[in-house]
Amino acid sequence: MPLLEIKNLTKDFGGVRAVNDFSHQLEKGGLYAIIGPNGAGKTTIFNLITGIYKPTQGQIFFEEDEITGRITHQIAQKGIARTFQNIRLFSDFSVRDNVRTACHRYASYSIWEGLVPTPRRRREEKDLAERTSRLLELVNLTKRADELSKNLPYGHQRRLEIARALAQEPKLLLLDEPAAGMNPDETVDLMAFIKQIHKTFDLTILLIEHHMEVVMGLADDIVVIDFGRTIAQGTPDEVQSNPTVIEAYLGTEEV
Repeated sequence: MPLLEIKNLTKDFGGVRAVNDFSHQLEKGGLYAIIGPNGAGKTTIFNLITGIYKPTQGQIFFEEDEITGRITHQIAQKGIARTFQNIRLFSDFSVRDNVRTACHRYASYSIWEGLVPTPRRRREEKDLAERTSRLLELVNLTKRADELSKNLPYGHQRRLEIARALAQEPKLLLLDEPAAGMNPDETVDLMAFIKQIHKTFDLTILLIEHHMEVVMGLADDIVVIDFGRTIAQGTPDEVQSNPTVIEAYLGTEEV
C-alpha cells in the first residue's frame, strides 16, 4: 500500500496547464524528489497535495483515503506537513513561541480552561513545553530559543520552519526548496539534518530542490517534470544520464 498515490493530476490556470496528467506513488519511509526547470509545476504539485489548490482533474490518495480537494487543515490532520519556498514564520515571535504555537494542536483543554489554570491545562501546557524543548534541541536552536525568529541567520530559519512542520508529527513531510539561499556550508549541514530527521522520525520525505548535489545526495527516487508533465523517473544515476533530462536542463545545441 503506497503512503501517497497521485493519479492523473492536472491543474489549469486559465489557458495555462501547470500540471499535466501527473501520476506518482510514495512508499512509506522513502526519500523522494521532484526536480525540473523553473516553472515546471513542482510547487503547484505540492499545493495540490496540501489543498491550497484544487485540481482540474485527477485524484490524490493518502493511506488509501482520497484527499482530493479537501481543505488544508484537514489534510494536515491526516499527517501531511510542509515547508515553503519562501520561509513562513511568525517573524516577531520568539523561536520558542514559533514551535510552541505549532504544538498547540495537541492541546485539548477548553476555552474556559484557557482562562483558568485548571489541572488539565497545567498538565497539557507542561507537555507542550517539553515537546517544544525536544524539537528545539533536535534542530540545535535551544540556545537561541528566546530570540526573535526574524533575527536568526537564514539557515537557522530554515531549521526552525522544519521544526514547526515536525511539531505536527507528520507521516509525510514535503520540503519545498529547503536549500534555497544557503551557502555551501549551510547546504551540507542541511543535508545531514534531513537525513537525521528522516531516520529519527521514520518519515517519508518528498522534496523539491534546484541544488542537484542535495537531490543526488538525498533522494532514492527522482521524478523529473518539464512544462507540467513527467519526462523521467528513476534513481539519481539513471536521471543524471537521461538524455531527455539533460536536454530539459541544458537545451539542445544549435547547428
